[in-house]
Amino acid sequence: MKQASSAHRLILSLCAVALLVAGTVHAVPATGSAEQIRIDARASGTPFPHFWEQMLGSGRASLALRDDYRKDLDAVHQATGVGYIRFHGILDHDVGLVQRDAQGKISYNFSYVDQIYDGLLEHGFKPFVELGFMPPELTSDPAALHPFWYHPNIAPPKNYAEWDAMIGALAKHLVERYGIDEVASWYFEVWNEPNIGFWVGTPAQASYFTLYDHTVRALKAVNPRLRVGGPSTAQAAWIPDFLKHAQEAKVPVDFVSSHVYGDDTAGNVLHSDENIPRRDMVCRAVDKVHKEIAASPYPKMPLVFSEYNASYANLPNVTDTVFMGPWLANTIRECAGKIEVMSYWSFSDVFEEQGIVRNPFYGGFGLIAADRIAKPAFNAFAMLHKLGDKRLAVDSDSALVTRRDDGNVVIALWNYAPEVGSSASYTPGKPAGAPKHFSLDVQHLPAGAHATVWRLDATHGNAVATFDRMGRPDFPSREQIARLREAGKLAAPESMKVSGGKFEVTVPVQGLVVIELH
Repeated sequence: MKQASSAHRLILSLCAVALLVAGTVHAVPATGSAEQIRIDARASGTPFPHFWEQMLGSGRASLALRDDYRKDLDAVHQATGVGYIRFHGILDHDVGLVQRDAQGKISYNFSYVDQIYDGLLEHGFKPFVELGFMPPELTSDPAALHPFWYHPNIAPPKNYAEWDAMIGALAKHLVERYGIDEVASWYFEVWNEPNIGFWVGTPAQASYFTLYDHTVRALKAVNPRLRVGGPSTAQAAWIPDFLKHAQEAKVPVDFVSSHVYGDDTAGNVLHSDENIPRRDMVCRAVDKVHKEIAASPYPKMPLVFSEYNASYANLPNVTDTVFMGPWLANTIRECAGKIEVMSYWSFSDVFEEQGIVRNPFYGGFGLIAADRIAKPAFNAFAMLHKLGDKRLAVDSDSALVTRRDDGNVVIALWNYAPEVGSSASYTPGKPAGAPKHFSLDVQHLPAGAHATVWRLDATHGNAVATFDRMGRPDFPSREQIARLREAGKLAAPESMKVSGGKFEVTVPVQGLVVIELH
């Protein structure tokens, strides 16, 4: 591009601002040079399975009986096609599976279990069955209660014969109710995060391995096709030891699972003193476990991160805001090719780990806030769902380029910037940084190709901006809820002119753009 005069640059800047405010997409770079993105639409590419939208987490099992939970399920399924749902607590007291009478005899009540799993299946999902926590009737320590608001019991069983019988009875019932072909397509994961505060067996690792051995053998005794794995650890821990144990003890394992969050520390995850930013931590953990599996006795073992998010805390400036668009896109870019399934925690703020939700934007983990208000992260999932399943090579850390089966090229571009503030209290303000300009040159497009563009940024698909203008009420009125739902909707797509395969896009700070060329 030739050097423009000062007056010419001023005119270009004013035009760019006017176009962005008007919401058009044929944005003109206002200042500085654009990042050049060159794409061959006919390149062979590499497989790009949508590993980030195979599964989502959710609040505890009994919440699946609620109407608002199921309506959020429908919204997520329609937007993303996610297939599996994982939650804690299918064995907890409020589900009522295990009962012990005055004489000490144990019986099982599958009423709520059936309603929970029937509901998932009827709404288009399969269960990812996390087997936890300890039924009070079986626990070795009634006082071993986790500080979650609903206080699950986290002790080992008092009698492993009773635990084995319960696991076998549950598996047998599920197979009889749904058929082995269906249940064999589910996942069974033994416990949740036994390496931190969700397990009081001692020593923690050895006692968890005992739990795993009993559980997997009880399940496989019902039918060897049932798919079982673990260790479901926090902070990407225990994987080499778990696989070594499985080999030495000759116990089956069908997949490896672990968790990580963007604000986990390098000391806890990688056992190093690095300062790893939030944008990179999740995929550094995935890369670590990917390599550990490759070096294990099971180098082809499927890897499932059954929980991840940008933060394990409730940070309103992170999980509620448009920050999540670029963060998710970059996480997908960095993790691709190293993992089979990643499960965002969680799909909905119908959620009670910290208590009953009292404000729709408190930094909850969900894609959908209380009162069925879509968050920016929900819109990011909906936009990234449009990516194809063939990845095309591109030299950029702010772009993903894919091709769909119909031949259309779909491009994600983003402008990552750290969140504003980092406390549990919402911090108003604008993130640091400047708009990012992209100049794209796509070769071998069909004649007459044009672009459809979706945007997520401060002024597109962002209910939080409307919530701020309301004064952030704890309990919005019905009229305010209606306005927030409208503001949270994915912005209508826009049309862009493509001339000879070339076009330019400007992405605001913390913005995400998805472009379909057709």
